[in-house]
Amino acid sequence: MGTDSFDHAFRMLFEKRAASLQRYLSILSGDHGLADDIVQECFIRLYRRGSMPDSPQAWLVTVAHDLLRALSAKRIASARRALALLAERDRQLLLLRHEGYEYREIGEILKLAPSGIGTMLARAGEAFRKIYEGLDRASDRG
Repeated sequence: MGTDSFDHAFRMLFEKRAASLQRYLSILSGDHGLADDIVQECFIRLYRRGSMPDSPQAWLVTVAHDLLRALSAKRIASARRALALLAERDRQLLLLRHEGYEYREIGEILKLAPSGIGTMLARAGEAFRKIYEGLDRASDRG
């Protein structure tokens, strides 16, 4: 397959499959941004390959699944590291709320005034976000 025919086949495949692959990955992962990143990376890898595989659609999905596993594992590891770096009370607040405990219950468990739980959760969430994003930026550089 010559360069012109590969470029044409690549464009046709992108037009035909990129949006559906993105929707599939978005539903599978629950993360629209992650799905966008994976679709972009799949097509970059295909273009760098320089030739169409026997079954381009199957190739794309296989590569997408591999990338999803790797990136999901990376994000989970980053989230765990971010939680570990939080102050203990912030970590407890976030985990209890994530598990469905009500403000009143969280207050009882942690011996805190229930009226302040919402504010403390907001601050803990912001602290988590900053740590997580800092870890993400650091891993992109290193």
